[in-house]
Amino acid sequence: MSNALITAAAKAILEADALFLTSGAGLGCDSGLPDFRGPEGFWKAYPPMKKLELSFPSVSTPHWFEDDPTFAWGFWLHRYHLYNGTQPHEGFDIMKKWGESKLGKKGYFVFTSNVDGHFEKKGFPEDRVIECHGSVHWLQCSQICSKDIWSSLKSLIGREVDPQTFRSIGDVPRCPKCGKIARPNVLMFEDFGWVRNRYNRQYDNLTKFKRGIDLYDKVAVVEIGAGEAVPTVRETS
Repeated sequence: MSNALITAAAKAILEADALFLTSGAGLGCDSGLPDFRGPEGFWKAYPPMKKLELSFPSVSTPHWFEDDPTFAWGFWLHRYHLYNGTQPHEGFDIMKKWGESKLGKKGYFVFTSNVDGHFEKKGFPEDRVIECHGSVHWLQCSQICSKDIWSSLKSLIGREVDPQTFRSIGDVPRCPKCGKIARPNVLMFEDFGWVRNRYNRQYDNLTKFKRGIDLYDKVAVVEIGAGEAVPTVRETS
């Protein structure tokens, strides 16, 4: 990128009345997280999946929780521990500083497809973030016995994954209400059972942010680490 474009971008952010930050999996790469770009990228992070010839979309479907629970939870437990044990990079601090500079004006909001919870980990206020695909830090019943969701922490702490097979060790997490298998409160591929209550509250907050912006307000949209394979973030930007 040329210096002229960088200067123009900095000017747009500086002069904006409101800031809309959007992000995809690429944002986490500088923290050391994989972005699963293409089968080879996914297989590098999860070698057993290459032997099974399974892609990221085919593994990230809810049917595994019924058909093969230890396989499903091996994959998601590994992701949970990876995200939980990774420190978000300094770019999050920079974005937070940008956003806070707009609090005397029309404010800022974050739209992310990442399920790692790193914006929350870096201290972004809960009412200024929408996680359009949910978060691994919340669980729900795989059989949707209710619309309840609960924190992953107590259910997943101490649980381990076999590093050779990527299967969970021991019993899998279960719904505290009905005893059926629990699953992450994450929107997966071919997923018709995602409990959206938390997302809906976040969407209401986003709507309030948008309604506070007037026709002649300057809005800077900063998109980071998003692509077109799953274009949710790109289309929102």
